[in-house]
Amino acid sequence: MQILRLVRCFCFVLLMLALTSPSFAGVSVSVTIAPPVLPAYEQPPCPGDGYIWTPGYWAYGPDGYYWVPGTWATPPTVGLLWTPGYWGWHEGVYVWNAGYWGPHVGFYGGVNYGFGYVGTGYAGGYWRGRNFFYNRSVNNVRITNVHIYNRTVINNVTVNRVSYNGGHGGISARPTRDQERWTRERRYEPTGMQMRHEHAAGRDRAFLASENHGRPAIAATARPGEFHDRERGAARSGDAHDRRVENHPVSRHENSSRDIGRPVERQEAHGNPVAQPAHETRRPENRGGSQPSAYHPESARPQKSAPQQEAHSGRGHDQRHH
Repeated sequence: MQILRLVRCFCFVLLMLALTSPSFAGVSVSVTIAPPVLPAYEQPPCPGDGYIWTPGYWAYGPDGYYWVPGTWATPPTVGLLWTPGYWGWHEGVYVWNAGYWGPHVGFYGGVNYGFGYVGTGYAGGYWRGRNFFYNRSVNNVRITNVHIYNRTVINNVTVNRVSYNGGHGGISARPTRDQERWTRERRYEPTGMQMRHEHAAGRDRAFLASENHGRPAIAATARPGEFHDRERGAARSGDAHDRRVENHPVSRHENSSRDIGRPVERQEAHGNPVAQPAHETRRPENRGGSQPSAYHPESARPQKSAPQQEAHSGRGHDQRHH
C-alpha cells in the first residue's frame, strides 16, 4: 500500500510539472475551450538587422488563456525562419502545436497572424546568404541600414481573427505536400529569449484573457520581454492585424519568398553605395555547420523600392497532456 501511495504521489508531481510547463517546452497542452480571437494591433518598428517577426498568440496556463505579445526575435542561426505555433482541434480538445525555427516555414494551421504570416508560408522576407531581406509592405521597417524591398501581398482567402484550426468555427486548412515534407527537416526550438518572453507574459495577470477580455494593453513588443519599452503595440478595436498594411495572403505561398522579385537595398535605390548591415546586437552565428537552405530568387528582375503602400481590408481548466 505504501509503495502504491508513493507511485500515486510521484505521478501527481509529474502532472503538476506538466501543467506549469510552458507551451515551448514540448508538452502538448490540450483544452476543452477554444482560444479567443486574435487581437488587432500594430507592429512595433524592427529594431535592427537580422530580427524576424514572431507573431503573438494565446497560450494556456493554470488561470486560463493568456496573450504572449508578438515580438521581433533573432533566430538561433542564420538562414532559419519562424513557423508560428497554433491551436488545433483533435479528438474533442484544442491541442497546442508549438512554434519552431527551421529552413522553411511549415504548417501553422492556416491562422492569419498578419505581418506576412498570412495563413500559409511567410511573405515578410527571406534570407539570401547571411542577409535577411525585409518586405516593407508588410513589415514596419524604418531603419535604413537593412536590406528591403516592397511587394504587395494579394489576399485570396477570408481575412478573420480566428486563432485555431478545426472544431466548431475553426479554420479548415490542411498541410500542403511541401509542408508535410518539411516536417521531416531539422527543427530548432525557440531561443532562450523567446522562452523567457512567454514565461514573463504567463506571470502577468494583465495578459490573461479573463482580465483583458481579449484586448491586452501590450499586444506586441520591439524585443522579447520588453513589455515596458515605449516601442510597443497595444490591442485596439477593428478587424485588421495591421493598420499600415492589411494581411493579404498570397495564393500558394508555401515558401518564405516564392514569387518575390529580387530586392535592392534602399541605398542602391538612391544611387548611394551600400553600407554593411548594422545589428544592435551580435548577429546570430551558424553553429550547425552548413547553412540551412532558403529560396534565393537570383533570376528574378530587380525591383526598386517603392513608397510604402496602403492596403484595405476589409477559461476552461480541463486539460489533458500527451
